Amino acid sequence: MRSPSTLFAIPSPAYVLEEEKLNANLALLDSIQRQSGAKILLALKGYAFWRAFDRLKATLSGSTASGLYEARLGYEEIGGREENKEICVFSPAYKLKEMQQIVQYATHIIFNSFTQWQTFKPLIDTTNQALRDKNLAPIEVGLRVNPLYSEVEPPIYNPCIAGSRLGITPKAFSEGVASYGLDGISGLHFHTHCEQDSTALERTLPYFEKHFAKYIPGKKWINFGGGHHITRADYNRDLLIKLIRDFRAKYDVEVFLEPGEAVGWGVGFLIGEVVDIVYNEMSIAILDVSASAHMPDCLEMPYRPNLTKLSANGLESDKGIGVGEYAYRLGGPTCLAGDVIGDYSFDTPLNVGDRVIFEDMLHYSIVKNNTFNGVPLPCLGMIGTQGVWRLLKSFDYMDYKQRN
Repeated sequence: MRSPSTLFAIPSPAYVLEEEKLNANLALLDSIQRQSGAKILLALKGYAFWRAFDRLKATLSGSTASGLYEARLGYEEIGGREENKEICVFSPAYKLKEMQQIVQYATHIIFNSFTQWQTFKPLIDTTNQALRDKNLAPIEVGLRVNPLYSEVEPPIYNPCIAGSRLGITPKAFSEGVASYGLDGISGLHFHTHCEQDSTALERTLPYFEKHFAKYIPGKKWINFGGGHHITRADYNRDLLIKLIRDFRAKYDVEVFLEPGEAVGWGVGFLIGEVVDIVYNEMSIAILDVSASAHMPDCLEMPYRPNLTKLSANGLESDKGIGVGEYAYRLGGPTCLAGDVIGDYSFDTPLNVGDRVIFEDMLHYSIVKNNTFNGVPLPCLGMIGTQGVWRLLKSFDYMDYKQRN
């Protein structure tokens, strides 16, 4: 539902949700839930565009959080036990002050070590007694494990590399069981994927079962973590459904999936404007959007986002590096020399005032953005199913000042 007139009317820079595309992703995820019997929870670390959560809240089974603030956001905007929604919280380590508040929101708390579980067990037990007194479901406790297998690249995203701090290794787990047992543990959690197909899960499950299957009897649930790229066009959804069904039948447990990126995959873009064009052995366009401030994954991963150019003549897709007649390096407005988004080319020239649309920028980009150099945060908005633009949030100087 993009029209040049609508796109030029959007303030620059802006993150823009396309409601129609989000609804399509939610329909796919709901289909997986119904066919597999799994519960799909939104991982807020990857997609937190809460101003447009109405359809999401009605579709998904809850949320997952990496700490207190995400747990509270999930509770407020998606719901908790009172709405029959799950809030699963995992952190590599919790502080007492955080945990005293997390227990107000969480339905499941997952620990990264037996020591942390034992530290907070009295608090959780006390909270659960109060919940039972109110006829509410108690908090269920789980442990994150490391099956010593992951296909994730690059290493910065791989939770199973040697020396990883994430998940209890098989040896440490057996030692923990010997010391503390598993009484009070309702489930196990592994998270070993990142932007991967169900074939990676098919190869991972045997490692999880090899090391941890003997601990599953008596458990209520197994959390398969996130990184399942379910809404990608070439994702093997039939295989995912089969794997979940077979696992549930084999072990008689609930299965959770916690995608973030799959929810926000392809549902929106970051639009910016060409502010100047300089030349240094090649044409370099200076934009009002920044890789460093507004799309840090471009530098961390790194990767080159897909791009569409918008000029007075209409929309034109990037032709690739060195393919189009007019080539440009696109860079941001910060002082970081490496604030470069990538090299692009077109069949027509790029001019000051043209718009650039970086595709698929609604997951991770927003939750990771920053105000480095005092560069303003892009505003937030939505193009509805009828093609109408609506501004949801804008930022000003005080948003920058109050972050420092």
